[in-house]
Amino acid sequence: MSKRPDAPQSYSLDELAALVDLPKRTVRYYVQLGLVDRPIGETRAAHYTNTHAEQLVTIKKWVASGVSLERIRGLLRGAEAPVPPRPRGPGTVEVWSHLVLADGVELTIEPTRAGLSPDQVRALLREAGAAFERIRNEEH
Repeated sequence: MSKRPDAPQSYSLDELAALVDLPKRTVRYYVQLGLVDRPIGETRAAHYTNTHAEQLVTIKKWVASGVSLERIRGLLRGAEAPVPPRPRGPGTVEVWSHLVLADGVELTIEPTRAGLSPDQVRALLREAGAAFERIRNEEH
């Protein structure tokens, strides 16, 4: 007897792990963290569906892009999607700012990668400069 084409697919843990190309241990870990729905059923009768597979593929994609599991948890709860970092390699051009706090003291920053606006960079410079002055003026 064959399954109806519209019937939900059911997978064992082994089948699911093979389908999404992840170790079983990783699948279990993601379930434990609450990133993936719990399986349907208990112990040996537990099974997974296409929904579980979709969740795992999404998590796998985000992890491969460098997104932390904590951030993924937020994304799964509806937080704004991250902007994936641009790959860095030979030929990559980046513009770095060197913020001079004092003679011999610089703060180097790439604002785009740091996710800072020009106003935020100026605020960072002011705060870092104030912190440097406080430290330099402290009595030993």
